[in-house]
Order: sequence, then C-alpha cells, then structure tokens
Amino acid sequence: MSVTADNSLAGAPAASDHRAYFVSPLVDFLCLGGASLIVLPIMALVIPAEPFQPTVTLVMLALTNIINHPHFAHSYQIFYRDFTRKAFGQETTAVLRARYIFAGIIVPVLLFAFFAVSIGLGDARMLGLGMNLVLFLVGWHYVKQGYGMAIVDSVFKRLFFSNQTKKLMLLNGYACWALGWIIVNREAAQNDFWGVAYFMFEIPDILFTSAIACAAVTSVLTLIALFKEWRKNEGRIPVNGVLAYLTTLYLWIIFVHVNPLFILVVPAFHSLQYLLVVWRFQLNAEHGQSDARDYPNSKWLGQLTPNKATMRFTLFLAMGIVLGFMAFWAIPFLASALTSFDPLVFGVTPFFFICWIFVNVHHYCLDNVMWRRENPDTKKYLFS
Repeated sequence: MSVTADNSLAGAPAASDHRAYFVSPLVDFLCLGGASLIVLPIMALVIPAEPFQPTVTLVMLALTNIINHPHFAHSYQIFYRDFTRKAFGQETTAVLRARYIFAGIIVPVLLFAFFAVSIGLGDARMLGLGMNLVLFLVGWHYVKQGYGMAIVDSVFKRLFFSNQTKKLMLLNGYACWALGWIIVNREAAQNDFWGVAYFMFEIPDILFTSAIACAAVTSVLTLIALFKEWRKNEGRIPVNGVLAYLTTLYLWIIFVHVNPLFILVVPAFHSLQYLLVVWRFQLNAEHGQSDARDYPNSKWLGQLTPNKATMRFTLFLAMGIVLGFMAFWAIPFLASALTSFDPLVFGVTPFFFICWIFVNVHHYCLDNVMWRRENPDTKKYLFS
C-alpha cells in the first residue's frame, strides 16, 4: 500500500470521532505493527531458529491462505472493480487514468511476455530475474505502505505532518529500503524459490558502508522531525501510524535478517497492516450503497448477515480467500499438471514460481495507483 494522503484531504474525521481509528486503538496498535513487536522478540528468545524453522514454515504456509494471499486478492478485487470507469472515464485526471491503464493492462502484459520469453528460450537464469525484481520492489512496497499508514493515521487524528517532515520520512524510507536490499544481496550469492535459482548482485563494501551511513543519518533527522511534530502538537502524535512507519522500516526491512524465522513471519504482519485498510475501505464502500440497510434477498444469507452491506462484505472476504487460493495454488498446480518441463532446467515447479512472482510484482503496481490521494475512491471510502 502506498497511501500519499496529506492535509488536502477533505472530510477527514475529527480526533474525537470514533472514525479516528481504523477499528479501535488496540486493534490498530496490534495490526499496524504492535503485534510484531510482541511476537518477534518472543520468537527470538524462546524458539531456536534451526530446529523449528520447518515447523514455522508449515504454520506460515497455512496462514498465508487466510492472511497473505487474501491481501493480494483484495487488491485485484478493488482495482479491477469498475475498471472501465477508472481507466477510461472522465471522473479522474488524465494522469490517474494513465496510471490505471499502465498498472492494469500494460504491466501484466509485460510480465506475461517476460515469463513467456524465459520459458520459450529455456533460460532459467532469465526466469530467476523475476525473483530479483520481487526482492528489489518488496522493500519499496513495504516503505510506501509504512509511510502511508503514518499519513493516514495523521489524517484520522487531524495531526498533520509538515511537508518537511513528510519528505524526511520518505527519504529515510528509501534509505532503509536501499540498505535492506543491499543486506539481502550480501547474505547469499545464490538461492532458489520454488526450485528456480536466482542470483544476487555483488555489493562492494564501500556501497554497503555508504548505505548504512545514509540510513543512520536520515533516521536521526526523521526522529528529530517527529519529536518536533510531537512538541508542535502539545505532546500529541499519531502514535499507531508512527509505530507502523518505524516498525516497517527497521523491524521488517533492515533487522528482519537477524533471525531466519522473522523472514517467514513478517509477511503475515505486513498483510495484517494492509487488511486493516482494505477492510475499512470495503466496509465504507458497502455501507455507502443505497440498499446497504436492506434485508438480503436470499433467505439463508439473511440468517447469516443482518443487511446487504454486511452480506456483500462477507462475500468480498470469501472471494479474497478463493481468489488467493486459485492464484497461488490451484492455477500453478493445474498448469504444472498439464505441461511438462525439463526439471534440470526449470526445476519441477516453474509455474508456482511464475504465479507467485507475477502476483507479487503486479500487486505492488496496483497498490501504487489505488491508494493515491488524488484517487476519488480513496478520499470517499477510506476517510469516511
């Protein structure tokens, strides 16, 4: 998620309003990053990494079907809903329409072409570049989401950051992203994902040292700026939003590598952070419909849900689970069963690699369009 909301957002709720939180102070704290501050230290102190890594892997694979994968699916559900209106209508600016066309049409075509050429040429090394792209973009995606959470929470609380503070926060985020990416490349020269090998880049020591220095300097400047914001607002600051920002940058990007178990668990916390936003957005969208309070037409659905808004939201959640399962498991499984490749070239599960990489990269591009401040849907449903 890459929310770029700022003081220009109209209709932001007052700090005393119950809408000043996604759900509540405690739920916001836990989902925006607080839960990881509790769970990860306990894991580091109590669970030895090596003997328990397979067990944690299995647990997290199970959780992906109800946390991680739906978070990807929900971005597709929201992005492509009324896509023609968003990409070709006149309700939005020409720039935003171009972004929708690029992310919604051009990016998937380019990704399909890349994977098709890689398979057609029998070039496993080229195919492995897809994972390098994910590793490069994931830090950018995390930074934009952590920053976005801080900005959205500031709008909820009516505690707006100054332009200088926001620029410093973004600069610091990009510096931490660069350092995190460099750390990943220095940890291993080669690895594999779903049986497809991918290769890291050699990072010279001078670049590593420079990245540490940049991240350290921008971190100090950002903390000073946040302290000034706290003083300016007489001891008030959007705590959960700042927590999301700091947790994302330092615990989920830079120091995630201190324990192998962290790498397995952090994506779930990132997804929880995202789901909190998506569910608020979708609930507001459903309750904004003219028939939101009407009783469901279906008798059995009426027994489960009190009104059409709740019914549609429940179906939205269920569809997210189904679409996530299809994209990450069913489709690659069927493709693997119907097509044969030389396992010595691509491994035995190339379609799992392709589907997982495709969805990850495309998701980053979709989010960069959906959650922009100039997007009328964001203004209408996220801040209502």
